[in-house]
Amino acid sequence: MNTDVSRFDYSELAQWAQSCLTNCGASGEVARHVAYYLLEGDLLGFSTHGLIRLLNNCQWLKDGKSLPKGQPVVLSERAAVANWDAQFLPGPYVVPQAVNAACEMAKQAGTGTVVLRRSQHVASLAAYLTIATDKGMAVNLMCSTPGQKAVAPFGGKEAVFSPNPFAVGVPSSKEPMLFDISFSMTAAGKVRQAKANGENLPYKALIKPNGEWTDDPLSFFESPGSAIAPLGGEQLGYKGYGLTLFSEIWSMALAQYGRVQGAEDGDANTVWVQVIDPEAFGDKAEFLKQVDRLLDDARNSAPADPELPVRVPGEAALARKREQLKKGVVYTPATMKVLKRCAEFCEVELPKAATG
Repeated sequence: MNTDVSRFDYSELAQWAQSCLTNCGASGEVARHVAYYLLEGDLLGFSTHGLIRLLNNCQWLKDGKSLPKGQPVVLSERAAVANWDAQFLPGPYVVPQAVNAACEMAKQAGTGTVVLRRSQHVASLAAYLTIATDKGMAVNLMCSTPGQKAVAPFGGKEAVFSPNPFAVGVPSSKEPMLFDISFSMTAAGKVRQAKANGENLPYKALIKPNGEWTDDPLSFFESPGSAIAPLGGEQLGYKGYGLTLFSEIWSMALAQYGRVQGAEDGDANTVWVQVIDPEAFGDKAEFLKQVDRLLDDARNSAPADPELPVRVPGEAALARKREQLKKGVVYTPATMKVLKRCAEFCEVELPKAATG
């Protein structure tokens, strides 16, 4: 397999992505947000949910499956809760608005929760966490996909649910803790990535129609195809199964929009956003003191492998972001194929890359 990578200047990539989006009809404001948050996913290392999704966003704009401008509609609202209809606006445009709105609620009420229906694909949830942590607030996000069936329930072999991500951001006196996982054994994007790279998955995360477990990503794309297993796998998948139900109820049921209405919504998401202001519970300094102690205890614990010290979630991602901002954003050959297709589709030439 070709392991060469290409590096791009961040600013040039951001401008290119914005131009692609505006060429497909997006307003300048929408284009700036979508380009920024897709690139943020790449910077943090979530390459399956970064700029590789730009082509999808541009196609949705061209096909009328995503609104080029506008605002979400508030369906219901109380002091610390809101239900919005995103009307298929791009996820990287509306989710930051939801996080900011939840932060404003939290300033007044101690906590704020916003659920979003019909948000076009949100990309990487990790990209939105620092909106809240930079304000000194804790945040958690989840999303589900009413139009997607990719994950089997524990004990089953037929896909019922979407591979729902869950992300948490917590401020500390140093860098924030940033945590982003899927409640399934792997994300669908990881399966697509393994297929594109000609690799097997690192473990058996898929269940074939005959009930056999496999690490072959090609089986996911067969008809009928494999289902992704819930987090925990063959022995402990009941944990991921319960968490998957939790995520679909907290997002779809509370938003009152899910598999009943949204079966034809494609990649569009229903989203849960919750922010907590630690100062509502007492002294902010005491909160940070407790968080710092907890994170330090984790870092300082004896590693199983002396060559691999224990890390706090988010440390590697933030280090990766600093490196890529300095040396260039990294893309594999498989991702480059998609970016080149996007450049052709949008008729905007890719900036020049320095290989390696």
